[in-house]
Amino acid sequence: MKKILLVDDERPVQEILRSFLTKKGFHVLVCGNGEEALRLVAQEAPALVLLDIRLPQTDGLEVLKKIKEINKEVGVIVVTGLAEPAMADRCRELGAFDYLTKPVKLELLEETILLKFFEPFK
Repeated sequence: MKKILLVDDERPVQEILRSFLTKKGFHVLVCGNGEEALRLVAQEAPALVLLDIRLPQTDGLEVLKKIKEINKEVGVIVVTGLAEPAMADRCRELGAFDYLTKPVKLELLEETILLKFFEPFK
């Protein structure tokens, strides 16, 4: 089963995205902070991380850098409330595949995930 790690500290976002992605057939791991995210990336080797930028105790950009140090092959899509082009550019420079703003359209998220990360596995 294709594994996705969802890193977001907002419970409603966690619940909506976990439910949606689980119904689409993904195994979804969820955490609310950067330290736990890095532990899960190392232990669980998800194919994809959905990463918020604003996290408690740790900056999402720093988490992104460390994820790529742990495993440069893991895909990262930033899903954040920050609609800032400069931030989107910085995330892409650090290795994020895409930058989606909240509230994210679920159909767009699904399309991005399937077309960019899992198409070869169908």
